Amino acid sequence: MEPSVLLLLTLIMGFLLLLIRGHTKSRGYLPPGPRPLPLLGNLLQMDRGGLLNSFMQLKKKYGDVFTVHLGPRPVVMLCGTEAIREALVDQAEAFSGQGTTAVVQPIFKDYGVIFANGERWKALQQFSLATMKDLGMGKQNVEVWIQEEARCLVEELRKSQGAPLDPTFLFQCITANIICSIVFGERFDYKDRQFLRLLDLFYQTFSLISSLSSQVFELFSGFLKYFSGTHRHICKNLQEVLDYIGHSVEKHQAILDPNNPRDFIDTYLLRMEKEKSNQHTEFHDQNLMMSMMSLFFAGTETSSTTLCYGFLLLLKYPHVAEKVQKEIDQVIGSHRPSTLEDLTKMPYTEAVIHEIQRFSDLAPIGNTKVYPILSAALYDPQYFEQPDTFNPYHFLDANGALKKNEAFMPFSIGKRICLGEGIAHNELFLFFTTILQNFSVSSPVAPKDIDLRPKESGVSKIPPKYQICFLPR
Repeated sequence: MEPSVLLLLTLIMGFLLLLIRGHTKSRGYLPPGPRPLPLLGNLLQMDRGGLLNSFMQLKKKYGDVFTVHLGPRPVVMLCGTEAIREALVDQAEAFSGQGTTAVVQPIFKDYGVIFANGERWKALQQFSLATMKDLGMGKQNVEVWIQEEARCLVEELRKSQGAPLDPTFLFQCITANIICSIVFGERFDYKDRQFLRLLDLFYQTFSLISSLSSQVFELFSGFLKYFSGTHRHICKNLQEVLDYIGHSVEKHQAILDPNNPRDFIDTYLLRMEKEKSNQHTEFHDQNLMMSMMSLFFAGTETSSTTLCYGFLLLLKYPHVAEKVQKEIDQVIGSHRPSTLEDLTKMPYTEAVIHEIQRFSDLAPIGNTKVYPILSAALYDPQYFEQPDTFNPYHFLDANGALKKNEAFMPFSIGKRICLGEGIAHNELFLFFTTILQNFSVSSPVAPKDIDLRPKESGVSKIPPKYQICFLPR
Protein backbone atom coordinates (compact mmCIF):
# COMPACT_ATOMS: atom_id res chain seq x y z
CA MET A 1 0.00 0.00 0.00
CA GLU A 2 1.29 3.48 -0.91
CA PRO A 3 2.53 5.47 2.15
CA SER A 4 0.25 8.41 1.22
CA VAL A 5 -2.83 6.15 1.12
CA LEU A 6 -1.85 4.56 4.43
CA LEU A 7 -1.42 8.00 5.99
CA LEU A 8 -4.83 9.11 4.72
CA LEU A 9 -6.54 6.00 6.12
CA THR A 10 -4.78 6.49 9.46
CA LEU A 11 -5.97 10.10 9.63
CA ILE A 12 -9.55 9.09 8.77
CA MET A 13 -9.58 6.34 11.39
CA GLY A 14 -8.13 8.71 13.96
CA PHE A 15 -10.81 11.29 13.18
CA LEU A 16 -13.60 8.71 13.52
CA LEU A 17 -12.17 7.48 16.83
CA LEU A 18 -12.14 11.04 18.15
CA LEU A 19 -15.78 11.47 17.09
CA ILE A 20 -16.78 8.21 18.77
CA ARG A 21 -14.93 9.15 21.96
CA GLY A 22 -16.63 12.56 21.89
CA HIS A 23 -20.07 10.95 21.57
CA THR A 24 -19.31 8.48 24.33
CA LYS A 25 -18.11 11.23 26.67
CA SER A 26 -21.14 13.44 26.03
CA ARG A 27 -23.53 10.56 26.65
CA GLY A 28 -22.25 10.28 30.22
CA TYR A 29 -24.13 13.51 31.08
CA LEU A 30 -27.36 12.64 29.26
CA PRO A 31 -30.26 10.22 29.79
CA PRO A 32 -29.98 6.83 28.05
CA GLY A 33 -30.91 6.37 24.42
CA PRO A 34 -29.90 4.59 21.24
CA ARG A 35 -26.17 4.65 20.53
CA PRO A 36 -25.38 7.30 17.89
CA LEU A 37 -23.09 7.00 14.91
CA PRO A 38 -20.53 9.73 14.21
CA LEU A 39 -22.13 12.61 12.27
CA LEU A 40 -25.25 10.56 11.46
CA GLY A 41 -26.41 10.37 15.08
CA ASN A 42 -29.48 8.12 15.33
CA LEU A 43 -30.57 8.61 11.73
CA LEU A 44 -30.50 4.89 10.96
CA GLN A 45 -32.85 4.16 13.90
CA MET A 46 -35.43 6.69 12.69
CA ASP A 47 -38.82 5.46 11.46
CA ARG A 48 -39.83 6.18 7.85
CA GLY A 49 -43.03 7.69 9.22
CA GLY A 50 -41.09 10.70 10.52
CA LEU A 51 -39.52 11.96 13.72
CA LEU A 52 -42.67 11.74 15.85
CA ASN A 53 -43.23 8.05 15.08
CA SER A 54 -39.56 7.42 15.81
CA PHE A 55 -39.72 9.12 19.21
CA MET A 56 -42.85 7.20 20.21
CA GLN A 57 -41.17 3.91 19.27
CA LEU A 58 -38.04 4.79 21.27
CA LYS A 59 -40.23 5.64 24.28
CA LYS A 60 -41.29 1.98 24.47
CA LYS A 61 -37.65 0.92 24.90
CA TYR A 62 -36.10 3.76 26.91
CA GLY A 63 -39.01 5.12 28.96
CA ASP A 64 -40.31 8.65 29.42
CA VAL A 65 -36.97 10.47 29.30
CA PHE A 66 -34.26 9.59 26.78
CA THR A 67 -31.65 11.11 24.47
CA VAL A 68 -31.73 11.12 20.68
CA HIS A 69 -28.96 12.46 18.47
CA LEU A 70 -30.53 14.46 15.62
CA GLY A 71 -27.53 14.25 13.36
CA PRO A 72 -24.62 15.38 15.52
CA ARG A 73 -26.93 17.26 17.96
CA PRO A 74 -28.05 15.47 21.16
CA VAL A 75 -31.61 16.29 22.29
CA VAL A 76 -33.36 15.11 25.45
CA MET A 77 -36.90 13.82 24.84
CA LEU A 78 -39.67 14.11 27.45
CA CYS A 79 -42.29 11.52 26.55
CA GLY A 80 -44.52 11.16 29.62
CA THR A 81 -47.20 13.39 31.16
CA GLU A 82 -45.44 13.54 34.52
CA ALA A 83 -42.03 14.18 32.94
CA ILE A 84 -43.39 17.02 30.80
CA ARG A 85 -45.23 18.64 33.72
CA GLU A 86 -42.23 18.30 36.02
CA ALA A 87 -39.98 20.02 33.50
CA LEU A 88 -42.26 22.72 32.08
CA VAL A 89 -44.22 23.56 35.25
CA ASP A 90 -42.26 22.48 38.36
CA GLN A 91 -38.94 23.62 36.84
CA ALA A 92 -40.42 26.23 34.52
CA GLU A 93 -37.55 28.71 34.70
CA ALA A 94 -34.92 26.12 33.80
CA PHE A 95 -36.97 24.85 30.83
CA SER A 96 -38.25 28.18 29.48
CA GLY A 97 -35.61 28.40 26.74
CA GLN A 98 -36.73 28.12 23.12
CA GLY A 99 -35.03 25.60 20.86
CA THR A 100 -34.21 26.49 17.27
CA THR A 101 -36.19 25.32 14.26
CA ALA A 102 -33.59 25.13 11.52
CA VAL A 103 -35.91 25.74 8.53
CA VAL A 104 -37.06 29.15 9.85
CA GLN A 105 -33.88 30.19 11.69
CA PRO A 106 -32.51 32.25 8.74
CA ILE A 107 -35.62 34.45 8.91
CA PHE A 108 -36.35 34.71 12.65
CA LYS A 109 -32.73 34.65 13.91
CA ASP A 110 -33.85 34.42 17.57
CA TYR A 111 -35.97 37.58 17.30
CA GLY A 112 -39.67 37.98 18.06
CA VAL A 113 -41.83 36.79 20.92
CA ILE A 114 -41.90 33.10 19.92
CA PHE A 115 -38.27 32.45 18.96
CA ALA A 116 -36.50 34.75 21.43
CA ASN A 117 -34.77 33.60 24.62
CA GLY A 118 -33.52 35.06 27.88
CA GLU A 119 -34.21 38.71 28.76
CA ARG A 120 -35.35 39.44 25.19
CA TRP A 121 -38.09 36.84 25.45
CA LYS A 122 -39.17 38.03 28.92
CA ALA A 123 -39.52 41.63 27.74
CA LEU A 124 -41.45 40.71 24.59
CA GLN A 125 -43.62 38.14 26.35
CA GLN A 126 -44.63 40.59 29.07
CA PHE A 127 -45.36 43.34 26.54
CA SER A 128 -47.32 41.06 24.20
CA LEU A 129 -49.51 39.62 26.95
CA ALA A 130 -50.30 43.06 28.38
CA THR A 131 -50.98 44.57 24.94
CA MET A 132 -53.22 41.73 23.76
CA LYS A 133 -55.15 41.93 27.02
CA ASP A 134 -55.64 45.68 26.61
CA LEU A 135 -56.74 45.19 23.00
CA GLY A 136 -59.41 42.66 23.80
CA MET A 137 -58.03 39.28 24.83
CA GLY A 138 -60.17 38.28 27.82
CA LYS A 139 -62.47 41.29 27.33
CA GLN A 140 -65.88 41.67 25.75
CA ASN A 141 -64.64 43.13 22.44
CA VAL A 142 -62.83 39.92 21.41
CA GLU A 143 -66.14 38.09 21.85
CA VAL A 144 -67.85 40.70 19.63
CA TRP A 145 -65.14 40.30 16.96
CA ILE A 146 -65.56 36.52 16.93
CA GLN A 147 -69.37 36.75 16.83
CA GLU A 148 -69.21 39.18 13.91
CA GLU A 149 -66.77 36.95 12.04
CA ALA A 150 -68.99 33.93 12.71
CA ARG A 151 -71.96 35.85 11.27
CA CYS A 152 -69.94 36.64 8.11
CA LEU A 153 -68.99 32.97 7.82
CA VAL A 154 -72.64 31.85 8.08
CA GLU A 155 -73.54 34.23 5.23
CA GLU A 156 -70.71 32.81 3.13
CA LEU A 157 -71.68 29.19 3.84
CA ARG A 158 -75.30 29.86 2.87
CA LYS A 159 -74.08 30.83 -0.60
CA SER A 160 -72.82 27.27 -1.11
CA GLN A 161 -76.44 26.00 -0.97
CA GLY A 162 -75.30 22.71 0.51
CA ALA A 163 -72.83 21.88 -2.28
CA PRO A 164 -69.59 20.11 -1.27
CA LEU A 165 -66.68 22.45 -0.54
CA ASP A 166 -63.18 22.39 0.93
CA PRO A 167 -63.48 24.36 4.22
CA THR A 168 -59.75 25.10 4.61
CA PHE A 169 -59.81 28.55 3.05
CA LEU A 170 -62.89 29.81 4.93
CA PHE A 171 -61.60 28.57 8.28
CA GLN A 172 -58.34 30.38 7.56
CA CYS A 173 -60.24 33.57 6.78
CA ILE A 174 -62.18 33.69 10.03
CA THR A 175 -59.25 32.91 12.32
CA ALA A 176 -56.90 35.25 10.43
CA ASN A 177 -59.37 38.11 10.73
CA ILE A 178 -59.48 37.80 14.54
CA ILE A 179 -55.71 38.08 14.92
CA CYS A 180 -55.66 40.81 12.23
CA SER A 181 -58.12 42.84 14.31
CA ILE A 182 -55.67 42.70 17.21
CA VAL A 183 -52.38 43.10 15.33
CA PHE A 184 -53.32 45.29 12.33
CA GLY A 185 -56.51 46.89 13.66
CA GLU A 186 -58.63 45.71 10.71
CA ARG A 187 -60.39 42.74 9.18
CA PHE A 188 -60.31 41.74 5.51
CA ASP A 189 -62.97 40.80 3.02
CA TYR A 190 -62.83 37.12 2.03
CA LYS A 191 -62.16 38.17 -1.57
CA ASP A 192 -59.34 40.63 -0.83
CA ARG A 193 -56.47 39.59 -3.13
CA GLN A 194 -53.66 40.50 -0.73
CA PHE A 195 -55.43 38.68 2.11
CA LEU A 196 -55.86 35.58 -0.05
CA ARG A 197 -52.18 35.64 -0.99
CA LEU A 198 -51.13 35.82 2.68
CA LEU A 199 -53.41 32.90 3.60
CA ASP A 200 -51.99 30.84 0.74
CA LEU A 201 -48.45 31.60 1.93
CA PHE A 202 -49.36 30.59 5.47
CA TYR A 203 -50.88 27.28 4.39
CA GLN A 204 -47.97 26.45 2.06
CA THR A 205 -45.40 27.29 4.73
CA PHE A 206 -47.20 25.43 7.50
CA SER A 207 -47.30 22.31 5.30
CA LEU A 208 -43.67 22.63 4.23
CA ILE A 209 -42.40 23.06 7.81
CA SER A 210 -44.18 19.81 8.73
CA SER A 211 -42.95 17.87 5.68
CA LEU A 212 -40.50 14.97 5.77
CA SER A 213 -37.92 17.04 3.86
CA SER A 214 -38.00 19.68 6.62
CA GLN A 215 -37.50 16.97 9.24
CA VAL A 216 -34.44 15.74 7.34
CA PHE A 217 -33.19 19.32 7.11
CA GLU A 218 -33.57 19.61 10.88
CA LEU A 219 -31.09 16.74 11.26
CA PHE A 220 -28.41 18.03 8.88
CA SER A 221 -29.09 21.76 8.48
CA GLY A 222 -25.39 22.63 8.82
CA PHE A 223 -24.72 20.77 5.56
CA LEU A 224 -28.01 21.01 3.66
CA LYS A 225 -28.40 24.79 4.07
CA TYR A 226 -25.93 25.26 1.20
CA PHE A 227 -28.24 23.46 -1.27
CA SER A 228 -31.66 24.26 -2.70
CA GLY A 229 -34.67 22.61 -1.10
CA THR A 230 -37.75 23.07 1.04
CA HIS A 231 -35.93 25.36 3.50
CA ARG A 232 -35.36 27.96 0.79
CA HIS A 233 -39.00 27.83 -0.31
CA ILE A 234 -40.05 28.41 3.32
CA CYS A 235 -37.71 31.40 3.66
CA LYS A 236 -38.97 32.88 0.37
CA ASN A 237 -42.59 32.60 1.59
CA LEU A 238 -41.82 34.14 4.97
CA GLN A 239 -39.90 36.99 3.37
CA GLU A 240 -42.97 37.85 1.28
CA VAL A 241 -45.08 37.95 4.47
CA LEU A 242 -42.44 40.18 6.09
CA ASP A 243 -42.60 42.57 3.13
CA TYR A 244 -46.36 42.95 3.69
CA ILE A 245 -45.87 43.49 7.43
CA GLY A 246 -43.20 46.12 6.69
CA HIS A 247 -45.61 48.09 4.46
CA SER A 248 -48.27 47.89 7.18
CA VAL A 249 -45.84 49.24 9.80
CA GLU A 250 -44.95 52.15 7.51
CA LYS A 251 -48.65 53.04 7.14
CA HIS A 252 -49.09 52.93 10.91
CA GLN A 253 -46.07 55.19 11.44
CA ALA A 254 -47.50 57.76 9.04
CA ILE A 255 -50.77 58.21 10.98
CA LEU A 256 -49.74 57.20 14.52
CA ASP A 257 -51.75 58.98 17.22
CA PRO A 258 -49.93 58.74 20.59
CA ASN A 259 -53.20 59.34 22.41
CA ASN A 260 -55.17 56.66 20.60
CA PRO A 261 -53.23 53.44 19.85
CA ARG A 262 -55.48 51.25 17.69
CA ASP A 263 -53.69 47.91 17.67
CA PHE A 264 -50.53 45.92 18.48
CA ILE A 265 -48.43 47.84 15.94
CA ASP A 266 -49.37 51.26 17.33
CA THR A 267 -48.73 50.16 20.90
CA TYR A 268 -45.32 48.73 19.97
CA LEU A 269 -44.32 51.86 18.02
CA LEU A 270 -45.14 54.01 21.04
CA ARG A 271 -43.01 51.74 23.23
CA MET A 272 -40.16 52.05 20.69
CA GLU A 273 -40.38 55.84 20.87
CA LYS A 274 -40.38 55.75 24.67
CA GLU A 275 -37.20 53.63 24.74
CA LYS A 276 -35.33 55.16 21.80
CA SER A 277 -32.57 56.46 24.09
CA ASN A 278 -31.99 53.00 25.62
CA GLN A 279 -29.15 51.35 23.69
CA HIS A 280 -30.06 47.93 25.10
CA THR A 281 -33.79 48.07 24.40
CA GLU A 282 -35.49 45.04 22.88
CA PHE A 283 -38.15 47.29 21.35
CA HIS A 284 -36.74 47.81 17.88
CA ASP A 285 -37.86 47.12 14.28
CA GLN A 286 -36.56 43.56 14.06
CA ASN A 287 -38.39 42.35 17.18
CA LEU A 288 -41.54 44.14 16.00
CA MET A 289 -41.49 42.46 12.58
CA MET A 290 -40.75 38.99 13.93
CA SER A 291 -43.29 39.27 16.76
CA MET A 292 -46.00 40.34 14.33
CA MET A 293 -45.26 37.48 11.96
CA SER A 294 -45.22 35.01 14.87
CA LEU A 295 -48.60 36.21 16.17
CA PHE A 296 -50.11 36.43 12.69
CA PHE A 297 -48.92 32.97 11.68
CA ALA A 298 -49.74 31.17 14.94
CA GLY A 299 -53.07 32.98 15.38
CA THR A 300 -54.23 31.92 11.92
CA GLU A 301 -52.99 28.39 11.35
CA THR A 302 -53.46 26.74 14.75
CA SER A 303 -57.15 27.58 15.15
CA SER A 304 -58.04 27.12 11.47
CA THR A 305 -56.36 23.70 11.40
CA THR A 306 -58.22 22.69 14.57
CA LEU A 307 -61.50 23.68 12.91
CA CYS A 308 -60.58 21.68 9.79
CA TYR A 309 -59.74 18.59 11.83
CA GLY A 310 -62.78 19.14 14.04
CA PHE A 311 -65.33 19.09 11.24
CA LEU A 312 -63.60 16.13 9.62
CA LEU A 313 -64.06 14.26 12.92
CA LEU A 314 -67.73 15.30 13.07
CA LEU A 315 -68.20 13.85 9.57
CA LYS A 316 -66.53 10.63 10.72
CA TYR A 317 -68.67 10.49 13.88
CA PRO A 318 -72.05 12.05 12.96
CA HIS A 319 -73.65 10.99 16.26
CA VAL A 320 -71.26 13.39 18.04
CA ALA A 321 -72.41 16.30 15.84
CA GLU A 322 -76.03 15.39 16.56
CA LYS A 323 -75.42 15.48 20.33
CA VAL A 324 -73.71 18.87 20.06
CA GLN A 325 -76.66 20.24 18.08
CA LYS A 326 -79.09 18.89 20.65
CA GLU A 327 -77.21 20.76 23.40
CA ILE A 328 -77.12 23.91 21.24
CA ASP A 329 -80.89 23.72 20.73
CA GLN A 330 -81.47 23.29 24.48
CA VAL A 331 -79.15 26.05 25.69
CA ILE A 332 -78.94 28.61 22.87
CA GLY A 333 -81.89 27.89 20.61
CA SER A 334 -82.05 29.16 17.04
CA HIS A 335 -82.81 32.88 17.41
CA ARG A 336 -79.75 34.35 19.15
CA PRO A 337 -75.98 34.05 18.64
CA SER A 338 -73.95 31.91 21.02
CA THR A 339 -72.01 33.76 23.73
CA LEU A 340 -69.13 32.87 26.02
CA GLU A 341 -71.63 32.77 28.90
CA ASP A 342 -73.05 29.62 27.29
CA LEU A 343 -69.75 27.79 27.84
CA THR A 344 -70.46 26.61 31.37
CA LYS A 345 -73.92 25.35 30.39
CA MET A 346 -72.66 23.16 27.53
CA PRO A 347 -70.32 20.50 28.97
CA TYR A 348 -70.77 18.05 26.09
CA THR A 349 -69.84 20.66 23.47
CA GLU A 350 -66.83 21.70 25.55
CA ALA A 351 -65.79 18.07 25.90
CA VAL A 352 -66.05 17.59 22.12
CA ILE A 353 -63.80 20.61 21.49
CA HIS A 354 -61.29 19.32 24.06
CA GLU A 355 -61.33 15.91 22.42
CA ILE A 356 -60.83 17.43 18.96
CA GLN A 357 -57.77 19.27 20.28
CA ARG A 358 -56.46 16.12 21.96
CA PHE A 359 -57.08 13.75 19.07
CA SER A 360 -55.84 16.09 16.31
CA ASP A 361 -52.63 16.72 18.28
CA LEU A 362 -51.60 19.66 16.09
CA ALA A 363 -48.31 20.55 17.79
CA PRO A 364 -46.97 17.09 18.71
CA ILE A 365 -43.39 18.22 19.43
CA GLY A 366 -43.00 21.17 21.78
CA ASN A 367 -40.00 23.33 20.94
CA THR A 368 -38.14 24.15 24.13
CA LYS A 369 -34.41 23.35 24.39
CA VAL A 370 -35.44 19.83 25.22
CA TYR A 371 -38.26 18.26 23.22
CA PRO A 372 -41.46 17.73 25.23
CA ILE A 373 -43.39 15.24 23.10
CA LEU A 374 -46.93 16.53 23.71
CA SER A 375 -48.37 13.58 21.76
CA ALA A 376 -47.18 11.30 24.56
CA ALA A 377 -49.35 13.24 27.01
CA LEU A 378 -52.39 13.70 24.75
CA TYR A 379 -52.36 9.97 23.97
CA ASP A 380 -51.30 8.79 27.44
CA PRO A 381 -53.26 5.58 28.31
CA GLN A 382 -52.88 6.37 32.02
CA TYR A 383 -55.03 9.47 31.53
CA PHE A 384 -57.24 8.51 28.57
CA GLU A 385 -59.02 5.17 28.63
CA GLN A 386 -59.06 4.80 24.84
CA PRO A 387 -56.35 7.22 23.64
CA ASP A 388 -56.48 6.12 19.98
CA THR A 389 -60.26 6.55 19.79
CA PHE A 390 -62.13 9.83 19.33
CA ASN A 391 -64.33 9.92 22.43
CA PRO A 392 -65.64 13.16 24.04
CA TYR A 393 -66.32 11.23 27.26
CA HIS A 394 -62.57 11.45 27.94
CA PHE A 395 -63.50 14.89 29.31
CA LEU A 396 -66.82 14.16 31.02
CA ASP A 397 -67.40 12.69 34.49
CA ALA A 398 -70.11 10.21 35.47
CA ASN A 399 -72.60 13.08 35.88
CA GLY A 400 -71.93 14.52 32.43
CA ALA A 401 -69.95 17.50 33.76
CA LEU A 402 -66.71 18.68 32.16
CA LYS A 403 -63.69 17.27 34.02
CA LYS A 404 -60.09 18.47 34.10
CA ASN A 405 -57.34 16.18 32.81
CA GLU A 406 -53.68 16.78 33.70
CA ALA A 407 -52.53 15.30 30.39
CA PHE A 408 -54.52 17.80 28.30
CA MET A 409 -51.90 20.25 27.02
CA PRO A 410 -52.63 21.09 23.36
CA PHE A 411 -51.10 24.56 23.79
CA SER A 412 -48.15 23.18 25.80
CA ILE A 413 -47.77 24.26 29.46
CA GLY A 414 -45.49 26.36 31.63
CA LYS A 415 -43.84 29.63 30.66
CA ARG A 416 -43.86 28.82 26.94
CA ILE A 417 -47.59 28.11 26.75
CA CYS A 418 -49.18 29.58 23.62
CA LEU A 419 -49.83 33.33 23.97
CA GLY A 420 -53.20 33.04 22.25
CA GLU A 421 -54.60 30.12 24.25
CA GLY A 422 -57.52 32.20 25.58
CA ILE A 423 -58.43 33.63 22.19
CA ALA A 424 -58.17 30.22 20.51
CA HIS A 425 -60.45 28.63 23.10
CA ASN A 426 -63.07 31.34 22.63
CA GLU A 427 -62.80 31.11 18.83
CA LEU A 428 -63.30 27.36 18.78
CA PHE A 429 -66.36 27.47 21.01
CA LEU A 430 -68.10 30.35 19.23
CA PHE A 431 -67.27 29.18 15.70
CA PHE A 432 -68.27 25.56 16.34
CA THR A 433 -71.55 26.46 18.03
CA THR A 434 -72.49 29.12 15.45
CA ILE A 435 -71.85 26.80 12.50
CA LEU A 436 -73.71 23.85 14.04
CA GLN A 437 -76.55 26.11 15.18
CA ASN A 438 -77.16 27.10 11.56
CA PHE A 439 -76.08 24.03 9.60
CA SER A 440 -76.01 20.27 9.65
CA VAL A 441 -72.91 18.76 8.07
CA SER A 442 -72.54 15.81 5.74
CA SER A 443 -69.87 14.26 3.57
CA PRO A 444 -69.91 12.98 -0.01
CA VAL A 445 -67.91 10.06 1.46
CA ALA A 446 -69.43 7.48 3.83
CA PRO A 447 -68.24 7.97 7.45
CA LYS A 448 -66.50 4.58 7.50
CA ASP A 449 -64.41 5.58 4.46
CA ILE A 450 -63.22 8.92 5.87
CA ASP A 451 -59.46 8.84 6.39
CA LEU A 452 -58.23 10.79 9.44
CA ARG A 453 -54.52 10.33 8.76
CA PRO A 454 -52.69 13.68 8.52
CA LYS A 455 -51.39 14.93 5.20
CA GLU A 456 -48.13 15.93 6.93
CA SER A 457 -46.88 15.11 10.42
CA GLY A 458 -43.79 16.88 11.70
CA VAL A 459 -43.50 19.95 13.87
CA SER A 460 -47.24 20.23 13.25
CA LYS A 461 -49.93 17.98 11.81
CA ILE A 462 -51.78 18.99 8.64
CA PRO A 463 -55.22 17.40 8.16
CA PRO A 464 -56.04 15.70 4.87
CA LYS A 465 -58.02 17.61 2.27
CA TYR A 466 -61.73 16.77 2.25
CA GLN A 467 -65.14 17.99 1.05
CA ILE A 468 -68.01 18.93 3.38
CA CYS A 469 -71.63 19.98 2.80
CA PHE A 470 -73.18 22.66 5.05
CA LEU A 471 -76.92 22.07 4.97
CA PRO A 472 -79.13 24.85 6.42
CA ARG A 473 -81.12 23.70 9.44
